[in-house]
Order: sequence, then structure tokens, then C-alpha cells
Amino acid sequence: MSQEEKASKKVLVLPGDKIEGLKQQSIYVFDYNGEKRAAVLGLVNFREEGTDFVPLKGFYFPSEGDIVIGLVMSHAAANWFLDINSPYQAVLSVQDFFGVKQGGQVPEDPFTYLKIGDYVKAKIVAFDRVRSPMLTVQDKGLGRITEGTVVTVRPVKVPRIIGKKGSMIETIKKVSGCDLFVAVNGRVHITCQNDVLEEIVAEAINIIEEQSHTSGLTNRIKEFIEEERKVRGI
Repeated sequence: MSQEEKASKKVLVLPGDKIEGLKQQSIYVFDYNGEKRAAVLGLVNFREEGTDFVPLKGFYFPSEGDIVIGLVMSHAAANWFLDINSPYQAVLSVQDFFGVKQGGQVPEDPFTYLKIGDYVKAKIVAFDRVRSPMLTVQDKGLGRITEGTVVTVRPVKVPRIIGKKGSMIETIKKVSGCDLFVAVNGRVHITCQNDVLEEIVAEAINIIEEQSHTSGLTNRIKEFIEEERKVRGI
């Protein structure tokens, strides 16, 4: 029996409800008169190893240093504006994209290199809640996403997609043979040997999002991917 299938008590809590025995810090939990209370609708898991709170609603709040996947929505003369699955729209400068500080040069028409509808893996380098989050792609592994599939989920579901100690994401990788990058803002970049495998893994991610509160989910996802591979002959 897997760890997630072991007996644990789960309680649905409403915003403002007291959460007994909780120690974790989260933007979805607040202190009131020395007590932890839920800021959003969520589930409290009472386990032998401790109590944790799983929000069922919430949004991505940008933080400096976060690696995010943004969707290019528009541009101005010197910037692109990206949807980062958050109430805050992020900004990526043309100079940063072409690495001007590192000796790069901006081409005559930079907006043919990064277009509306493109996905970008980037790091948040500045955010003060007043101005839009500023992005950079000048680190290893960052830049325009040129292959694979990007799936968007609710940011609060990211921990479940990763799983305890990475158990869920490693199971998906092993069974599918695909590579996955799960960004903190609720976007998953999937790269596989073919489009059919990417479709299967994308469907698995959607199942995790919808069934994140249920037990035995890792095994069900493993079985789903194995069955779909058999049915589709891959």
C-alpha cells in the first residue's frame, strides 16, 4: 500500500475556519488570535506525520526567483507582455530576450522571433506588488519553448502534480518516457517522443487536477497511462 493510501482523516474547511495542529506557512493560511485559519476553501489532512492544508482554490502570487512559463499576449515598442497564470501580467524586455548586456544585438524586427501565442520559460527577477513582475530569460534552460505541449492547471494543484518527494511526476516520467517541467505558476511543459504520448500525459495531468483530493491517485495515473499506451499502440 502506498503512503498516500494509508489511512488519514480529511476535513473540508471554509474560509475563516480554524485549523488545529497546522504548522505550515502559506498565503492561503492566516493567523488570528494565535490560531491558524484557512483563507480559502480547502482540505485539512490529519496524518500521523502531521497536519497539512491543501487549498482547493487560489492563484499564483509571483515571487522573485520563481521559474514560470508565460504566454505572450501582446507587445509594445521594447517589451513583451506575458500571461503568467496570475492576476499580475509579467513583462519581458526585448533587450533581455536578445541578451544585450551579454553582448547580443536586437534585430530589426524583434517581434518575429517571439510572437503572440508563444510560450516562454523565464525567471522573475523583480516584483514589488506595485509594478508588473519583470522577467529574464538569461539563465540556462530559459527562453522560448519550441517543442512539446504546455498544459495550464490551477496553481494550487502544482504540489499534487509533483507528489510527495516527487512521486507523482517521477511515476509519469517512468511510465510515459516523457520529460516534464512543472512551473510554480501552474503550467506544465511536456516533451515526448511523439504527439500521441504528449496527449496522453496532458490528459493525465488534467485528471490529477480534477482528482487531486482523492487517495490512490498515483497508481490510477500509472494505470491510465499504461492502458492508453496499449489502446493507442505506442
